[in-house]
Amino acid sequence: MSDSPDVPDGVDITVPHSPRVWNYWLGGKDNYPVDRAFGDQIVSLYPQVAVDARAGRAFLVRATTHLTEREGVRGFLDLGTGLPTHRNTHEIAQAVAPASRVVYVDNDPMVIAHARALLSGSDEGATAFLDADLRVPSEVLARAGEVLDLDRPVALSIIGVLGHVPTMEEAADLVRAYMTGLPSGSFLVVGDNVMPDDPVAVEALERWNEGAASSYRGHTLAEFASFFDGLELLEPGVVPSTRWRPETLRSGSAPRTDMYAGVARKP
Repeated sequence: MSDSPDVPDGVDITVPHSPRVWNYWLGGKDNYPVDRAFGDQIVSLYPQVAVDARAGRAFLVRATTHLTEREGVRGFLDLGTGLPTHRNTHEIAQAVAPASRVVYVDNDPMVIAHARALLSGSDEGATAFLDADLRVPSEVLARAGEVLDLDRPVALSIIGVLGHVPTMEEAADLVRAYMTGLPSGSFLVVGDNVMPDDPVAVEALERWNEGAASSYRGHTLAEFASFFDGLELLEPGVVPSTRWRPETLRSGSAPRTDMYAGVARKP
């Protein structure tokens, strides 16, 4: 009996694909032998990457909880959703405030095939999935507005996605376009890789870009911080994601991660 899921139409399982490799690193089951072999290869070069994947997911959980509990946000727009895992955005938000409304955006065939798992939200709120290209903010915002109240603050989350945008300039323009289209009081939640000055990390990134279906580029700390230009950063600012409002960690006990994070409010 196979340990891999059935292959949805349009899914190429001959080449490792980012959402599936990420799903494997997070302990999910929506991946194939090519993804697991490639994921193991990258981890063997740079074990830190598996820690980064888990750190990014844990940050999203904490940020969504904070925004729902403390900031009163009831609308969430999650770009580059990826494959469903434990504690997805709608599950977190609607556990705190059942009336929360969540829109996921992705156009990966594997993610689309599993979108139904994302749509079982609370009766009071709403959960929707858009098969859309996140690089077209005007279209995404127009369609998201059918579910979200875009006259009220929305939390825009972009985790592990901006490094897949070919250039830093394009990534910054993308973030700016989305935030321009959201009302005052909205929040930007970003988690992504800050490239360490480490030849092993560089080699792992090169190996990823040689073998994966979608290339990735790391950020400098200054580049990552620039995503929040013009916004009001929440404490503790731009930090390694394990340092963003950790729940139970004692000082000095957070694992090291190259996944950086920040949450900021639009004035």
